[in-house]
Amino acid sequence: MAIETKPWLVLSLLLLAANCVDGESQLPCVFIFGDSLSDSGNNNNLPTFAKSNYLPYGIDFPNGPTGRFTNGRTSIDFATELLGFEKFIPPFANTRGFDIQKGVNYASGSAGIRPETGTHMGADIYLGAQVKNHEVIYSKIAEKLGGSEKAKLYLSKCLYYMNIGSNDFINNYFLPNFYPTSRIYTPLQYVHLLIDQYAGHIQDLREVGARKFVIVGLSLIGCTPSALSRYKTHGSCVKELNDASILFNNKLKSLVDRFNINFFAHSIFIFINNTVVNPGTLPGLDVLDAPCCLSGENGQCIPDKIPCKNVDAHLFWDQFHTTQAVNQFTAKSLYNDIKLLIVHHG
Repeated sequence: MAIETKPWLVLSLLLLAANCVDGESQLPCVFIFGDSLSDSGNNNNLPTFAKSNYLPYGIDFPNGPTGRFTNGRTSIDFATELLGFEKFIPPFANTRGFDIQKGVNYASGSAGIRPETGTHMGADIYLGAQVKNHEVIYSKIAEKLGGSEKAKLYLSKCLYYMNIGSNDFINNYFLPNFYPTSRIYTPLQYVHLLIDQYAGHIQDLREVGARKFVIVGLSLIGCTPSALSRYKTHGSCVKELNDASILFNNKLKSLVDRFNINFFAHSIFIFINNTVVNPGTLPGLDVLDAPCCLSGENGQCIPDKIPCKNVDAHLFWDQFHTTQAVNQFTAKSLYNDIKLLIVHHG
């Protein structure tokens, strides 16, 4: 059954600071903040159901399951490879043996901008805690480089990738049995609250040297297999959820505009138009409303169940997360946008 609301918005509202890479797309480091779309193992040892360090997750990843919520690489995995990084950016939970000066991944499955988001599934690391974890890494880098000012100068050349916010709706606002937010706030009030908190965390990162940001807006969360199943829409995307995504993204754009004005003397922010994947853009991508793996009540793959044979034909790996093939496509699009900025903005 095909989804009626098309195209599927995969990457939207990208914010990129100019001069984030040089002519050869080389960066000293990348720091990653987000949720399960970017998590590479931070949830593995947390007391939570939101983890993916088991088969069939990672079935197409070089080392098998790692805690990534897909069959192989995530979008940011592919993007960092294209940027010239030979090794994957390590999760904060497992930085031992890695060069933290090349970057750290702080993303956590089920996490959101708000601290309570996703906690009905167990522990997670919300955005504010991820920023605190980065401050720990910043202190270690400052110690290695010989002081805070040297660390800030170094980090000002690095890329800060932030992809978070979906769970604040999926695993908070639209779960009234677990969270009161939908009874306290209108959708607009809630979005304003999220954006204000998001902006505060970006400011905290700037205090420790961050200058170059990629901020990813929300996908159309009403088009996931989970949403289609829960709301029994017979293939149509859930308008209420998609409206929330669009509202959030519009306010995120307004935040970008405000940053352009307020931080112009210190950081230049460039807003990039939406990137979409239409059915047919990827050869053979024709299963848009069903996951490849057999999923349980929480929307994740059931352990050790054999997934579909034609994984590249699926938009979704499980009830929420896209397949490696889609992630690779979106990463290439993002990288092309970065190269375009380099050409036009130096």
